[in-house]
Amino acid sequence: MTRKDWAGRALASVLDRAAVTRTDVGTRFPLYADPGSGRWTTTGRGSWTGGFWAGLLWLRARYTGAEADRAAASECTARLAPWAESDTVTRGLILWYGTALAFGDGEATALRSRAAQACLGAMDPGLGLIPWGSALGGPRLLARADGVPGMVPLLAAAGPGGAAAAEAHLQRHLDLCLGDDGPRPAWCFDAETGWHPCEDPPPGWSRGRAWLLLAVADALHQTPGPPPHRLVRAAERLLSEATSPSNPLVPFADRSRPDGPLDTSAAAITAVALLKLARIPGSTARACSCRAVAVLNRLVEAHLSRPAADGAAAHRPAGMLLDGCYDTAKGTAVRHELIWGDFFLTLGLAALTGLVDITQV
Repeated sequence: MTRKDWAGRALASVLDRAAVTRTDVGTRFPLYADPGSGRWTTTGRGSWTGGFWAGLLWLRARYTGAEADRAAASECTARLAPWAESDTVTRGLILWYGTALAFGDGEATALRSRAAQACLGAMDPGLGLIPWGSALGGPRLLARADGVPGMVPLLAAAGPGGAAAAEAHLQRHLDLCLGDDGPRPAWCFDAETGWHPCEDPPPGWSRGRAWLLLAVADALHQTPGPPPHRLVRAAERLLSEATSPSNPLVPFADRSRPDGPLDTSAAAITAVALLKLARIPGSTARACSCRAVAVLNRLVEAHLSRPAADGAAAHRPAGMLLDGCYDTAKGTAVRHELIWGDFFLTLGLAALTGLVDITQV
């Protein structure tokens, strides 16, 4: 079976699943689904994951070309508008991925522009970044690896000042999260003593490096001319692990716990980042492409739920990306379907089949 065959079939399956999910959740936002029944746990406002649901609906609209699907995607994106001025750096995840695929939708474009300007206004020059914020609870002055993806291209949409802010925001996170003492995905700031590493998420958190690799890939595509040496070094360091044959295609949720759950969502994020890096000419392009395809194929073959066999009772919906881990330390949704895992798997498959230009999302 050719790449186009297996990727095309999987893409149809996950987008059919999105249609079922849309019916199931109504005006709420899906967060994670039970691996046995496919039943979703939902949120009313979307939390930090709402943009991935909107983005998935935009992918379905592009795939089907149906006006009803486009209207559903547009309506979902409009419900993200209250996040534009919220005090959270996860606006990058919410409002970049919730609008980036909405080509030709004027309201989505306006929302992205509004959010970009609001995020630029939240830049803290003293810290050199946009703080984690207070909207989702907990300490406000944090720097976390998941506060960078989406924020880099969103800030860049705010003009020259936004591009400079995006570069500073990314670099400060790379300096902290990829420090010489080893990767630490979260840091807390104290006015008297400066930055200190947090215990949660732990150093072995699977999505930490995946999020950083995605942000670096976006920054490399947006940098005019030769990229800064520090950015190239960070990319090389992250790629040495992401493309290493000795590392599993689907990582453990916490690498310090090889007896614990996997995290397919981290694998899907990594695959998308690698597809973006494969579009940058250079010696690593082929390795990035091959690894990305291998990861996506493994997710499809080993972790995507399939239709029930003829005559068998359906036990769960087809098209679920299983074995995602929301939070292994708290034991929350450790082998579940995750909405951001679905989104990044679908985005990767859409890129392989030519449905989208991966460099534009």
